Amino acid sequence: MTLIETQAAAFTGLVDLASERVGGKTVIASDEFFAPKENLLKAGRGIFIPDKYTENGKWMDGWESRRKRVAGYDWCVLKLGLSGIIKGVDIDTNHFLGNHPPYASLDACCVDNNDVPAETLASSETKWVEILGRSSLNPGSQNLFSISDSRRWTHLRLNIYPDGGVARLKVYGDVVPRWEQFAEDEFIDLAAVENGGLVTACSDMFFGKKENLIMPGRALNMGDGWETKRRRGPGFDWAVIQLGHLGTIAKIEVDTNHFKGNYPDRCSIQGCRLPGKMIDALSVHEIEWHEVLPETKLEANTRHYFEHELKIDMPLSHVRLNIFPDGGVSRLRAFGLRSSPTEIKN
Repeated sequence: MTLIETQAAAFTGLVDLASERVGGKTVIASDEFFAPKENLLKAGRGIFIPDKYTENGKWMDGWESRRKRVAGYDWCVLKLGLSGIIKGVDIDTNHFLGNHPPYASLDACCVDNNDVPAETLASSETKWVEILGRSSLNPGSQNLFSISDSRRWTHLRLNIYPDGGVARLKVYGDVVPRWEQFAEDEFIDLAAVENGGLVTACSDMFFGKKENLIMPGRALNMGDGWETKRRRGPGFDWAVIQLGHLGTIAKIEVDTNHFKGNYPDRCSIQGCRLPGKMIDALSVHEIEWHEVLPETKLEANTRHYFEHELKIDMPLSHVRLNIFPDGGVSRLRAFGLRSSPTEIKN
């Protein structure tokens, strides 16, 4: 295993808090002459088209500033799509070879007011905290760094020295929802990534990542869901979701949107109350699972809602979606009430 693979493995299971997909946005940049800042938060690592040019020069799939002829450095401020604790970052200079920044650093701040002007965030009025000191970057590479700060952040400022291009910025961490924005008796999707949900394990994800199950909105296409390979032997496929908060589930949605010739024939859902436990592929079979939804027929390309069919009303920390025998599910929603501090202690 290479050093990059080893470092990347350390971020497995963490959420990209800055991804455009979860609402991340670039707010303001010192310069974006050659390529716009918005590219920083797009999916993937960026592409390269040899003969593609713009009015200003070579088209690049990233954020790229012009050559700096004065003192200083370039920077870009971005708003995390999901506020949280940052555990690691990937400053990816893919395809930037003779024009990558030799160094970069990261500052963070916590500003929950969505109406703060971009100019204020870029000014001295905003108190930034350095979470990654000036660090060397390699050209055309994923540059991975661990972050040790355990505070909750909402915004980042990427500084590059002195100028150049970065293809993507990935910000891996744990989502920390603002529970105070919800009423105590408000029904919420306890499984949603924006509410701290996390898909911790699955039997297979050959065609579609398990993390897609709890992403915002409906799936854009078949590739935006969880899909297993065709099962040729006995058994069934499954995925485990750690809920963002201990709670009692009152309604479940299983969406097979876009899955037509490859949706599961049936599904069932189980749950357990083990708050704080990370259930992985090794421990999943050691858990005492309780039936939440009995084995139930599914249809192609359909949003299935289950309410009266649910068999349990105890607070749960995890749910397990079982699909028979295999196939694809685009989204899983688990709507319910958060448990009170007293319930959590008991």
